[in-house]
Amino acid sequence: MSKRLFDIAVSVVALVLIAPLLAAVAIAIKLGSAGPVFFRQARIGLNGCSFQTYKFRTMIVGADRMGPSSTAADDPRITPIGRVLRRLNLDELPQFINVLKGDMSVVGPRPQVPWAVERYTLEERAILSVRPGITDWASLWVGDEGERLRGSLDPDRDYFEKIWPEKRRLQLEYVHSRSLAVDVVIVLKTIKSHILDRLVPRRPGGHVA
Repeated sequence: MSKRLFDIAVSVVALVLIAPLLAAVAIAIKLGSAGPVFFRQARIGLNGCSFQTYKFRTMIVGADRMGPSSTAADDPRITPIGRVLRRLNLDELPQFINVLKGDMSVVGPRPQVPWAVERYTLEERAILSVRPGITDWASLWVGDEGERLRGSLDPDRDYFEKIWPEKRRLQLEYVHSRSLAVDVVIVLKTIKSHILDRLVPRRPGGHVA
């Protein structure tokens, strides 16, 4: 199976399974604050081409023009429902649409905004040789970026000093070792980390209850 067929198969199955959840989230966003359900933003993808990503809106309208680009967990621009969506990683689910369109892959380096890509070194530009993805090694191991930036007086500075180097290293590692088998492993680990580990209660010490 090719990577593109894998992407289409996973996205179709995922969208069918989560359709009721997507509808519920959309209703909650509309009831929770003024503004559209989706937030669209230009990101850089394969070979440096720009495309529009789809996410559930988690911040007040115009938030991208009111403060730093990096968002801490305690950022006042985040709406109440947005905090829940971010904590559960539900805001990224509409990006399966981007995968079906061919802008993104299920697995790949997270797409960056144009000004961030301008900071890539020559080595890091290899990240643009693959389609960006919904999840990758960096998504699994870097942790909750918002929580790591909580309390920061300068989220953009702290992001580029504390999180950016680690993400770039893990993304380059994926680019240089990518395969369909690696993609399957990352998808399974993402399901375990973002879904199963949150549904199954654990006793102190890490044992499943």
